[in-house]
Amino acid sequence: MKLPSFIEIYNELITIPTISNVADAKLDYSNKLLVEKLANWLADLGFKIILTPIPNTRDKYNLLATYSNNTNDTLGGLLLSGHTDTVPFDEGLWTKDPFKVTEFDNKWYGLGTADMKGFFAFILESLRDIDLKSLTKPLHILATADEEITMAGAAYFAQHAKLQPDCTIIGEPTSLIPIRAHKGFVSNVIRITGKSGHSSDPEKGINAIEVMHLVIGKLLELKQKLKNEYHNNSFAVPYPTMNLGIIKGGDAANRICGCCELIMDIRALPEMDIHSLYDLLCQTLQPIRNQYPNRIDIAYEVDPIAGYECQHDNPALQEVEKLVNQSAQTVNYSTEAPFLNQIAPTIVLGPGSIEQAHQPDEFVDMSYLKPTKATLQKLIQRFCM
Repeated sequence: MKLPSFIEIYNELITIPTISNVADAKLDYSNKLLVEKLANWLADLGFKIILTPIPNTRDKYNLLATYSNNTNDTLGGLLLSGHTDTVPFDEGLWTKDPFKVTEFDNKWYGLGTADMKGFFAFILESLRDIDLKSLTKPLHILATADEEITMAGAAYFAQHAKLQPDCTIIGEPTSLIPIRAHKGFVSNVIRITGKSGHSSDPEKGINAIEVMHLVIGKLLELKQKLKNEYHNNSFAVPYPTMNLGIIKGGDAANRICGCCELIMDIRALPEMDIHSLYDLLCQTLQPIRNQYPNRIDIAYEVDPIAGYECQHDNPALQEVEKLVNQSAQTVNYSTEAPFLNQIAPTIVLGPGSIEQAHQPDEFVDMSYLKPTKATLQKLIQRFCM
């Protein structure tokens, strides 16, 4: 069967809603229809298909497609990877239909065009002019689930994969600049349970907002400590950062606040032990926990994501740098690379700009089509032929 045109593939991928939403099940979409569509196209090209349901998700799946002319289809070759889900969208702020590819002003607009369902359209386009029967090493294509909330798909794949490719490329929008490292992500929820009462007699209650005020003071001390004690000049922001993102508490001006909640994140450097940050957070808040026993709870919002680094001298990274004629850089955002880097040297490299990710009227400039196709074909030729 002949593949549809590039723009038809692109549009069909964007048309299928695959929004991830951890808080609201009604707004959390399965990716099953999308991976089945990818599976059909890739099967028509001769790829062997494996669809895997991901435990503890809402009907989410990974797809692994493999083309190999060898009896051993697990060793060597190339893995091209992307996630199938998107973030929610701000309906009132979009001027284009988020579930349709709209061509305007030399750009392709739509939810997931850049981040990053569109990458699969670029992969399929690059395969049109390649004689797959000439491959001497396997080519794998991985489509993962739930990257935008838990990274459950990539974590499950890394835990169970039997592959050992020579190189993995994650097609996040990097403006076709190779990325070799990024920071980790830790999101914690701090809940204060106070004692409510009438505001006219504050001594009879425990105001959770006031306790949270003490907690925030300690957190800001920790923020400065992290900045002073950890450094990596490879990053534009060369130290761990902390952000106090959400705070909720209280229900009336004349009532002592009985509950207050803060959600925060820490962006850790790759060399930092991601789990030790929880212990450090607990130690920092211990004096206040002693003052208010059993009233301060510290938990993860989602499982922490480690930082990632592919070393400068890694042969696969050096080959990719030569192919694209660009030196690898580092970024502050997170990807699935910490998981896939456990399997093979992993580089983040894809069309479009990260500036468009998670934004209204997300788009990819049409000028990326030819260079992305050429780059993917060079990667396949280098690692699979």
